[in-house]
Amino acid sequence: MEDQAEKLREIMRQKKDATGETGSKPAVKPQEKSSDKSRGNERVQSSSSARGGRQARIITVTSGKGGVGKTNLSVNMALAFARMGKKVVVMDADLGLANVNVMLNIIPKYSLYHVIKKQKRIREILVETEYGISIVAGASGFSQIANMGEDERQEFINELDTLSNADIIIIDTGAGVSINVLDFIATADDAVIITTPEPTAITDAYGIIKIIASEYDTLNMGFKLVVNRAKGAAEARGVADRLIKIAGQFLNLKVDYLGFIYDDPAVSQAVLRQKPFIVHDPKCKASLSVQHLVERIDKNKPIETAGFGSMLKNFFNRSQRD
Repeated sequence: MEDQAEKLREIMRQKKDATGETGSKPAVKPQEKSSDKSRGNERVQSSSSARGGRQARIITVTSGKGGVGKTNLSVNMALAFARMGKKVVVMDADLGLANVNVMLNIIPKYSLYHVIKKQKRIREILVETEYGISIVAGASGFSQIANMGEDERQEFINELDTLSNADIIIIDTGAGVSINVLDFIATADDAVIITTPEPTAITDAYGIIKIIASEYDTLNMGFKLVVNRAKGAAEARGVADRLIKIAGQFLNLKVDYLGFIYDDPAVSQAVLRQKPFIVHDPKCKASLSVQHLVERIDKNKPIETAGFGSMLKNFFNRSQRD
């Protein structure tokens, strides 16, 4: 929904221009003044000890092209996991256009850029939303991690590794096949590829799967395909079967069909209201579809999670090689 995303960005720009850098009344109270928010962040950070030190499960959501609903899926999946009692962090890793906070009607004061510049700690930029999930706002400065020195990289890894105390980390990547996007996908536990029934979206979805398969010798994550904006189960299954067959035949790669999301007018209505559609209309077809997807993911847990710190180290190692 490139047109809807652009409308949202314009809304947020207008709010920011009208109220100054910190924005108008945010969806959540400023972190430094909110004891509730501090307690929420402490819950995320302290959860690993309660869970016996288990690592977070890392799920990347990506697509071959923009406008297929990637950020919408990331946010609504996060809410569905939270409703199952999971502690969830959504990390906006789109290096071009950060949209997670826009979807949630939040104007963050700080982002990953401030962590990179050592101006803030990760706990200071982690925003707990009113929906029971936390977000890490993205920024174009995130691309600077490739130019860090060894000590700087290690310090940054240590900062972001505190996110491993969550149960689920959902990484909303940028669309396309940049090195940063590929590394986030290849080092996750699960890679959710989202497409629509449009021929260009299908072609681009296959393209990103092919590039990942050719770029990386060892893939430990499971590819999971989601068909968005489908008119029904038959149309979605037809799209999925085509992609799965081609990936198996030409790439010798197994892709699992996770499910589909109905083409539902409630989604666009929720986007314009800057609310997750699972909150806007919990009983709509799209909301029920996402709940079903999340239930399937939860039932098929990875044998061993890599951990966020391990993922970041792989990310940096790749950057150094390139």
